[in-house]
Amino acid sequence: MTTDPFRFVGYPVRVHAGRAAISRLSDEVDRFGAQRVLVVCGQSISDKTDLVDRVKGTLGDRVAGVFAGGKTGSPLKSVLEGVLAARDADADSIVAVGGGSAVVTARGITILLAEKGTAQQLCTQYPEGKSPISPRLMAPKIPNFLVLTTATTAGTRAGTALIDDASGHRLELFDPKTRPAAVIWDDEALLTASPWLCLNATASCFTGVASALQRTDLNPLAESDLLEALRLLLTNLPLVNSKPNDPVVRVNLCAAAFLYNRATDAGAGGSALGVVTALAHSLDTRYSECGHGDAYSILTPPGMRFNAESNIEGQGRFAKAMGVTKDGMGDSQAAVFAADAIEGLFKDLGLPTRLSEVGVSEDGIAQIAEDAMTDFGLHRNVRKIQNVAELTEILLSVK
Repeated sequence: MTTDPFRFVGYPVRVHAGRAAISRLSDEVDRFGAQRVLVVCGQSISDKTDLVDRVKGTLGDRVAGVFAGGKTGSPLKSVLEGVLAARDADADSIVAVGGGSAVVTARGITILLAEKGTAQQLCTQYPEGKSPISPRLMAPKIPNFLVLTTATTAGTRAGTALIDDASGHRLELFDPKTRPAAVIWDDEALLTASPWLCLNATASCFTGVASALQRTDLNPLAESDLLEALRLLLTNLPLVNSKPNDPVVRVNLCAAAFLYNRATDAGAGGSALGVVTALAHSLDTRYSECGHGDAYSILTPPGMRFNAESNIEGQGRFAKAMGVTKDGMGDSQAAVFAADAIEGLFKDLGLPTRLSEVGVSEDGIAQIAEDAMTDFGLHRNVRKIQNVAELTEILLSVK
């Protein structure tokens, strides 16, 4: 932890949690004077739960339409269909119902509804050898509200990342005006997600916390949030399977994701595991049977091992935070223990740790590595990636 000067900006967001928390949605929508709400969700939420009906029940005739076309990974085509739905409804606000895909889709809709230009023109650019360039998206945005079903790190982000249907690459659109006005962690809503889906959604949060805690220049606000997020994750992840109907477990995981996001706002973002992010994006985009969290559970341990020589101190620091070190242990050995402990945790949770478990053959590895070379996460990795062969080596280690 550093006592050097630092800057922290807190973004206003209201969180309602617990039994019948969804009923508070009406008050939040009223705060913005919204009268024409578009509900955004995926087909499974629409068909297999009563959550859309519950939203309609609390908002009444303020619901102007429902777009149930959200897709896993938020492909641009489905987001553009959502933009048309928002225009048809003359929407002045959006309520996203679901997990990360619903949230990311809703934010994509708010951006493309307001801005002129294509997603390809509005997204962050990564010119070779230069710093990333994010266009300033200045148009006013309609407010969005979240009713979450999983503990997603997408919850309080600024902006969105969509899959370009033509190239398969992710388009990153940054806009602080798209942060949610309010977030609902309703007990019943959170329990609509199966234990597998809950764990899958939360695995990427664990990787994010692991990455952030490897920074050696954390300010006290960020560090305290990350340590509490780690405690909540380590305590509650094992309970998802043993106490599948306990809403407190789900709320605690949502709190961990919230704290992780707040820490990144406080300067805890970084590049410790950018290679994991890049490979995970490529993997779960190419293989629909691979969940978002599956990709992180498979790739986080080998990504840690690949980066170890460039981040010995940071990985040793995380190992201490995770509680897997012993007295007198040096950072190099602690780094090994940390990667092994993460792999063991994911295995114990029933998450995959090998590519073959999600249908990836050795023949498919080259394409995953090639796709990852253009992912924005790669530019943030603590160890510079020299060529595609290095990514292939990481993947082969967990084939």
